[in-house]
This record gives sequence, structure tokens and C-alpha cells, in this order.
Amino acid sequence: MTKFRGCIDIHAGKVKQIVGGTLSDSNDTTKTNFVSSQPPQYYGKLYENSRVEGTHVIKLGPGCDEAAIEALSAWPHMLQVGGGINDTNARQWIEDYKASKVIVTSYLFPDAKLSMERLLKLEQLVGRDKLVVDLSCRRVGDEWVVAMNRWQTLTDTKITKETLDTLAGHCSEFLIHAADVEGLCRGIDEELVKALGQWVTIPTTYAGGARNIGDLALVEKLSNGKIDLTFGSALDIFGGSGVTFAECIDWNNSH
Repeated sequence: MTKFRGCIDIHAGKVKQIVGGTLSDSNDTTKTNFVSSQPPQYYGKLYENSRVEGTHVIKLGPGCDEAAIEALSAWPHMLQVGGGINDTNARQWIEDYKASKVIVTSYLFPDAKLSMERLLKLEQLVGRDKLVVDLSCRRVGDEWVVAMNRWQTLTDTKITKETLDTLAGHCSEFLIHAADVEGLCRGIDEELVKALGQWVTIPTTYAGGARNIGDLALVEKLSNGKIDLTFGSALDIFGGSGVTFAECIDWNNSH
């Protein structure tokens, strides 16, 4: 059954909601929907109190480690962390900073090409059960291409059944942001969600464009309950007006 999964997006040390396709090193081009006055730990505790398992803490660029560590400390060994994860720090995030799992993206794509060697190295370092592969993507024609470097660089990897089957043997979950609709609150990428529902064999969370509580039912229908959903900018705890945190928790408790 489809569940609501939480997120804590951190940019420049603060919890924010950003329009995904605009994220860059320049603050002039990065479009921000919301900057929280609450510290990261507040959100970690909020998710703990409502038992929103599978919540991910994403570091969007430099200067975010301290804030991410603060978020993780609120619910030790239960929150996932991503952003800049590689072979030199993955174990530290789990062992020292108490992340439940590490989420990896750009490290797997040196020169924008998928490296199975790097994936196997990470799997050996932390274990398949503590590894989440982020396949966040941008739409190119009628296909989806995995994007890295804060969704700015397209890789050589397309999201297909074959790709997902290959990677699923070496990780425990997928996290997939549809970067083109991320932060816009204009609706999910229905075709992508439907395709993922047909292709995935391990737990998978979709993020991007969700705007109201009805999107949980829509994702459940399109994916036959195989895909979980994250709300970002539409959620009231992030300044949104499309859906309330209480509605999402009610959904989880009734499913």
C-alpha cells in the first residue's frame, strides 16, 4: 500500500523547499518556495512523533552537514540521509551520525556515467540493507534520464525496467524525484509513477509535484500500491496550503 514518506530538504544550512529544476550554485537562479524558521531537529521530532518511517534528509549543496546531523539526532537510526554521500563518508553517516540509510546519487556517476564498481564498493562498505539509490530524473522526450549534481547534469542512464532490476540487487530502496515538476505543486508525473509501479521490485519513494491529499490515492492507483509518495512545497509544515501534515498521517494510519 502506498504510504506518505517525509522529507527534510536542507539548503545553505536551513530547511527549505526549492523548485527542483532551478537548484544551482547561484542563489540568483535558485527559486525557493519556503525557508523554515524552525531548526532541522524540529522536523526530525515531528516525523518521529507521527512514526513517518522512511523519511529522507537531503543536503542540497555545501554547508549542510551540521544541519543534517542535527536532524538525524532527533530520531537516531530512523532517518535516511543523502547529498554528497560517497565511499569516504557513507559509514560515518551511519555509524557516527546515526542515519538509518545513506542515499547516493552523484558518486555513482563519475563523468555522468553509471559505475557499477562504485555501487558495489558502497554496498560492501555499508551493506545492501542500508543503501538507497537516488534515481532522480528529468524527462527527455518520452523517457526519463537520471540527473546528478543537484539535477543539473544528465547522465547516461535512463530509468527502465532493466536499469531498476540491475540496481535493485545492490540496494534496499529507490528514491526518485521528478526534477522537472519538483516544487511546482502542479501535479505528479503520472506516467513515471505508473511505469515505476510496473517495474520496481524493491521499496520506492516518488517525489515531485504532489499538491493535495488526493495524490496519495492517485499514486496508489497508478502504481498498484507499490510506490510511496513525498509531499514538499504543498505541505502545511513547509508553508504550503495544498495538504496538511495531519491528513497525511491519517492516511498512513488508515492504510
